[in-house]
Amino acid sequence: MGIRGAFSIPDPPAAAPRRSAADPRFTSLPARLNRWKRTDIAPIMVLVSKLSSGIERHARFRIGDIVRHRIYPFRGVIYDVDPEFANSEEWWNSIPAAVRPSKDQPFYHLFAENAQGHYNAYVSEQNLLREDDPRPVDHPQVLETFSALEDGTYVLRPRARH
Repeated sequence: MGIRGAFSIPDPPAAAPRRSAADPRFTSLPARLNRWKRTDIAPIMVLVSKLSSGIERHARFRIGDIVRHRIYPFRGVIYDVDPEFANSEEWWNSIPAAVRPSKDQPFYHLFAENAQGHYNAYVSEQNLLREDDPRPVDHPQVLETFSALEDGTYVLRPRARH
């Protein structure tokens, strides 16, 4: 290990094997996934988490799914998933105890809309239902994140990499 400044930083590894664009071992996973249709990679995109209890859990919804809240009047498109609660205790305690969901389930980040406008929401899996309304979600960030709406599901926009 080498010392650089006040921090211990490992020495660089030995020379890596030469990369060839023709060699599939060196094609990045995102590059390979971008060549497939969304339906082909759906099983890969399903979130699997191993909770502290040791139970494997599969998320019911995927990024791009349009959902609605089972109690409150809003709908949205999922743009991120946490395998279990990952927000602040202050946020958690702001939910009335009578309707507070358990923390050991997937929580979804939504580009949400209701009659008053649009916003970002953080919702537990138990409080979401698949949306039957085929209309697009009217949130300004949807077009930044997704490229199209196909068969009721948004398709992620390819990310620029450098």
